[in-house]
Amino acid sequence: MNGRAVPLAGVMEVDLHGMTQYQAEIAVDAALRRANRSVYRVRVIHGYHGGRALQSMVRSRYAKDPKVLRIELGANPGETDLVLREY
Repeated sequence: MNGRAVPLAGVMEVDLHGMTQYQAEIAVDAALRRANRSVYRVRVIHGYHGGRALQSMVRSRYAKDPKVLRIELGANPGETDLVLREY
């Protein structure tokens, strides 16, 4: 399911495994464009065992995005939630 956004009751997941930073940015941007009013967060699954380049890119790039209210770090270090609005 790499790169595909999957809706889960208000949460859209995007799996970035195996992508370059450029490809990952395109995938996350596409998910943010597709997020409608029923989506309140985009969960970005970037992993961390193979390095932290995607994790760093997601957390720095999208912390400044006007569509993102805030970033939340979950219990799993391989995921970052981009909160679009309060639930």
